[in-house]
Amino acid sequence: MKPSTLLEVAQRAGVSTATVARVLKAKGYVSEVARSRVEAAIKATGYRPNAVARGLRQQRSFTVGHMLTAITANPFFVNVAHWAEEEALVEGYKTFLFNHNGSAERERLGVERFIERRVDAVLFTNAIDRHNVQLLTEAAIPVIQLERAATVEAPSIRVDNLTGSLQAIAHLVQLGHRRIAFIGGDPELINRGDRHFASVEDERLAGYHEGLRQAGIPIDENLIRLGRYYHVEDGGSGIEGYRHVKALLELPERPTAIFATCDILAAGALQGIYEEGLRVPEDLSIIGFDDTLAANLAPQLTTVAQPMEDLGRLGFRAALDAIEGRSVDMSTVLPTRLVVRRSTATAPHPKS
Repeated sequence: MKPSTLLEVAQRAGVSTATVARVLKAKGYVSEVARSRVEAAIKATGYRPNAVARGLRQQRSFTVGHMLTAITANPFFVNVAHWAEEEALVEGYKTFLFNHNGSAERERLGVERFIERRVDAVLFTNAIDRHNVQLLTEAAIPVIQLERAATVEAPSIRVDNLTGSLQAIAHLVQLGHRRIAFIGGDPELINRGDRHFASVEDERLAGYHEGLRQAGIPIDENLIRLGRYYHVEDGGSGIEGYRHVKALLELPERPTAIFATCDILAAGALQGIYEEGLRVPEDLSIIGFDDTLAANLAPQLTTVAQPMEDLGRLGFRAALDAIEGRSVDMSTVLPTRLVVRRSTATAPHPKS
């Protein structure tokens, strides 16, 4: 059966082809009566826009590649990818996902696949090797880096991690906590990105240090546990947080609160706390970071929410601006938000 055309839809609806195009793109004024007739004609004819022909006319593929770290290991990447895709669909674009799983070699393979597919732009959440980013820019394919920046040569949309950490520590201090532990990513183990920017891990640790300093609380190195957030190969389990909290609870004077800089770390810590027969938040308060798993844990986790929807939507909008030749800010920083739930409470009174 021969596919219907835009002209056939217009003739059936009794409108111009320009009106049909405005309805399809959801751009420009169309009366409600005309819109209803066009939508009915599209349904009746089974019309589907010819993306290939549109791409040939405009020298575009109407696709955007999205390079992700590990979509199955961390819900953060799922959320950013979802909102980028939602924004892309509004503009008639598709997104192609590729997971590098922490491997620069696999990342390069994904970049080569994007170039072969002639994508119009690429989002990275997150890039590992700046040389892989350069491959795309050398091919005249715009790149937008999300959450982290591997190079200053491509625009980035990042997050204010330092302020997020300050918010978490201030909340715990306000509740009377003074022995506040830190479980987070080790800056020496995790991709730091471009040295022009402080790494995510450095910023979150700096916020912890500054929060304690502002409260007049001395830093106890025994309360700081650094490592990986999770391992891609085990599907992003909370084993790292579990191990860290077990060590913290063996201290002669255990903490009364923990700031875990990833909800996955916090989830593992909650398991370890439960095994020790302690209650959250009665015996120990805990705060996470991301707001991915937080609402589904028991108790529901107080956490620093990352602006995942904004990262995805603004990331695609920046890519579209670059595709269409508009200027794009080279560096954008988005705010975080503290979400208070049930895992934090007033510090327990010391036992006499």
